[in-house]
Amino acid sequence: MNIYLIGFMGTGKTTVGKILAKKLGKKFYDLDELIEKKVGKTIRDIFIDDGEEQFRKIETEVLKDVAAGRDYVIATGGGLLTTVGNYEVMKESGVVITLAASAESIYERLKDDKSRPLLMVDNVIDEIKRLMFERAPLYIKADYIVDTSDVPPEKVVDEIMEFLDEL
Repeated sequence: MNIYLIGFMGTGKTTVGKILAKKLGKKFYDLDELIEKKVGKTIRDIFIDDGEEQFRKIETEVLKDVAAGRDYVIATGGGLLTTVGNYEVMKESGVVITLAASAESIYERLKDDKSRPLLMVDNVIDEIKRLMFERAPLYIKADYIVDTSDVPPEKVVDEIMEFLDEL
C-alpha cells in the first residue's frame, strides 16, 4: 500500500514524508522532484515556459507511474488534486493523508521561497488564503487529516503512524 501525502504547499509533505518513509522502511518519492527530473526543468520554469495546464498533465503522468508501484511514501504537489482523476489514482493504490496548516504558518514557512510560482503575487498571504479555500473541498476527501501548524515533523509522523496502525 502506498501512502500519499497531500495538502497545500508548505505544510511539510516532503519533510514528513522522508521521516515517515524511513520509519516504515518504505521508499520515498517527491512528485515535484520526479517531474523536474523527467522534464529537465524546475517546477517554476515549467510554469513559466509551458504554463500550469502543461505542468498538470506532466504531474498526472508522473503520479500514474508512481502509483503503479507499491509500498511507497509519496509527497505530492499542493495542486495535484485540482486535476480530475488524480484522487482516484491515489485511492486505488493507497491511503491519502492531508497535511494542513494555517495560512499564517504557511506564509512564515514560504515567505522567502522564490521557487513557488503560484505565490509570485503582491499580497502573498491573501493568495495563500484564496488558494487554500479553493482547494479545501479536495483536501478534506483524504482518509486522514493532520494539522502541522505548530507541530514538529516527528510528532506529525507519530500521529500518522498511529492512524496507519488502526487500518
